Amino acid sequence: MSLRSLSSTSDAAILAKVKMISGKCIEERRRKVRISQKKLASAVGISDRWLREIESGNPDASLEDHLRCAYRVGLSAGNILLPLIFLEHRMTVPAQILHDDMAEIERKCISLIGEHYIATLGDLIRGTTVSGFPRS
Repeated sequence: MSLRSLSSTSDAAILAKVKMISGKCIEERRRKVRISQKKLASAVGISDRWLREIESGNPDASLEDHLRCAYRVGLSAGNILLPLIFLEHRMTVPAQILHDDMAEIERKCISLIGEHYIATLGDLIRGTTVSGFPRS
């Protein structure tokens, strides 16, 4: 999302969808690792009721609350950020990525971004643009 305020309906809808996806991922992982809502809520410093709201995708929950819950059950920021990126670009979030090992996907994304910027830096040093044409 841009740095502008999140006032448009589409931005609010994107965040609401991300929170719904994140909440379900948190709930699934919490159940998988056999942590009760009460125990997770206590570990994160929120009430059980608020955790239920987060897991149900309440759009009023902050992304910070989602991240704190996600980290506590062993999920990474990728479980929130990758769906956000897909939705921001008006793309469907592939359901399977939500169940895959996000650490591997994150490493590949980081590597790709790093390679792109190293190539761009090389182009700048050689005096060409990314497209291969000389700079004017």
